Amino acid sequence: MGAGIAVGTGFQETLLEQGPDAFLLLTADGTITYVNAAAECLFGYSREQLLGVPHHILLSGDGRGGFLRVFGRLGRGSLAGKRPFAAAGRRRDGTEIALEITCSLVTFDAGTAMAVAVRDARHRLDTDSGRRLAVSLLDATLETTADGIVVVSCEGQITGINDQCLKLWGMPAELVAAEDPLALVSFIADQLVHPEYFLQKVSALHADPLMQSQDVLEFKDGRTVELYSRPQRVADAVVGRIWNFRDISSRQRAQDQARRAMEELAEQADKLKELAFQDPLTGLANRILFNERAAAALLTPEPVHVLLLDLDDFKEINDVLGHHAGDEMLVEVARRLQNCVGPHGTVARLGGDEFVVLLVGCRDADAVAQRVVSQLNAPVSIEGTLMRPALSLGVASRNDDAMTSSELLRQADLAMYAAKEAGKNCYVHFRPEMLEALLERTQLTAGLRRAVELGQITVHYQPVISTDRLEVVQFEALARWERGGQLMAPDEFIQTAERSGLIRDIGAEVLRRSCSELQPWLAEDSFRTLAVNVSGVQLQHRDFAERALDIAAWSGVDPHQLVLEVTESVFFDADTHVIAQLSSLRAAGIRVALDDFGTGYSSLGRLQELPVDVVKIDKSFVSMLQTGVEKLPILTSMIHMARSLGLKVTAEGIETPAQARYLMDHGCDALQGFLFSRPVPESQRQLAVRNSVAAIAALEGVPLPLVANPR
Repeated sequence: MGAGIAVGTGFQETLLEQGPDAFLLLTADGTITYVNAAAECLFGYSREQLLGVPHHILLSGDGRGGFLRVFGRLGRGSLAGKRPFAAAGRRRDGTEIALEITCSLVTFDAGTAMAVAVRDARHRLDTDSGRRLAVSLLDATLETTADGIVVVSCEGQITGINDQCLKLWGMPAELVAAEDPLALVSFIADQLVHPEYFLQKVSALHADPLMQSQDVLEFKDGRTVELYSRPQRVADAVVGRIWNFRDISSRQRAQDQARRAMEELAEQADKLKELAFQDPLTGLANRILFNERAAAALLTPEPVHVLLLDLDDFKEINDVLGHHAGDEMLVEVARRLQNCVGPHGTVARLGGDEFVVLLVGCRDADAVAQRVVSQLNAPVSIEGTLMRPALSLGVASRNDDAMTSSELLRQADLAMYAAKEAGKNCYVHFRPEMLEALLERTQLTAGLRRAVELGQITVHYQPVISTDRLEVVQFEALARWERGGQLMAPDEFIQTAERSGLIRDIGAEVLRRSCSELQPWLAEDSFRTLAVNVSGVQLQHRDFAERALDIAAWSGVDPHQLVLEVTESVFFDADTHVIAQLSSLRAAGIRVALDDFGTGYSSLGRLQELPVDVVKIDKSFVSMLQTGVEKLPILTSMIHMARSLGLKVTAEGIETPAQARYLMDHGCDALQGFLFSRPVPESQRQLAVRNSVAAIAALEGVPLPLVANPR
């Protein structure tokens, strides 16, 4: 009849089988090993369906675990384990029934089991419906709460424990059945990161039944549990202690994530603030921070000075050695500036190669400026190349008038450009007249822009005489600006045109108009040419050569009759497309003349490397001729060297017959200057030709051909 434990036959078996009460035999783990007929009838299961299965199927959810606690009490010989107790049973059809259960231990050869007598208690329903409802609600709350709850009596017996507590701690069935609080405490402590703290807390609570506590326990597996403990009271008496365990791992993780997120945000905010006020390359203050500190300094009565500088020819470092080398140079300059200024000043990088120093309370700004120029101009090794930084420094100081930081910086900027004009590697103090000059340049730029729009840029022509043919063979086209009823020469506005970018439109207009006006004259003799000045700024535009050839084709001028005059500075541009454009123009037949030769950086020996056809000796060399008998080896060397290289030589700035005769005697190919004619408009060009012929005729000993009806 049994499974695992043999039950003898005879009277005892008949008594059990035919008795009125349901009878079950359970092993220590709660497995059913015997049932009688009354049990089959009470629960609605057959004997075969019950043997070998857990006893849980016969109890409602609220009563599970109770038998194991009774088993533990019986094992300890507790009288409480032998008393009848109420329980809720569950029949096979799912209905619940009220039960009264009595248990006792039974010993067999195979081990110890628990005999369970079950009696239907529905006839003993409690008449106190309020009490039944309260108990029912209490049981439902205990089992449905997400917290693990253990209730321990003052005598040390576990009087209540819910399933969530078993799941939370992973308690084995035998531990629950033993109902040993000390074993339970030890089992919990073994899973904690700090077991000694938990054990001390338990001891303290046991010593003081009225104490309440709230603690956080950390599991070794990473979970976090909140522990609430408070006395269990019935009326005014303390009858036990309630232990409430709440798993807050997910909440703790969320809090930790939120805290880390806040820390990361704070860190990012610090970095953003640092980026907002710090130059990322040098670590110096940036423009924003400089403006803030300058504005704050101007609110104090202390002396305030601004030193603005930039590195001259810094672009060449980037072009020759690369941007990495340029960055190294900027970092080194920043380091030297900080050493010069010290902790009491602010050094900022405004961008590119421009730096600014703010001095507050400094009584000797000149000493600091001199130290900056001296220290920055010292040699520095960049990627194995020894270089000496060049700089221009402007100094502006607060005066008695109210000023803003931007005004002070603007004054320092004007002084810095004055330092550049003064020869660089020096510092210049701001002077009020610099603002006047700035205003004049601004007005000049605005007026020039308006002149270009209104077509007020005109062209004048100056003749060039061939020393071989003794006649006018070329006209140089020169831009003039009709401003306020007066004509302005190129020297007065070309620099402004280049700085503003208007030179491109002005240059194109001069070339277009001169080609159109001189085309008939050029068509009469293929030996005749038109010379037009070209700025290096124009050559920066990659379509210059194409536009020049288009204008020549539009006007009907043979490219072989065009000469473009450039200065030596265009050949020092790092952009190879500049020289490439000149080479393509020469390939199309246009000749290139090197203007103002001798005033730049080229040596005579470098002439053969340049893509030029003509050199024009600057008038500064011609002006050294007074009587015509001087010995000027530099001048004669330039002429002879150019001719030996197959280049034509034109001398400009000729004002006296003595100068003309000297240059003719030394092999100059062409002459140009006021001796022959000043630049004149198109309407007076024929007069210029006649004046040139007359000047040639006046030269002593120069035979002149007959000139009939000069055009």
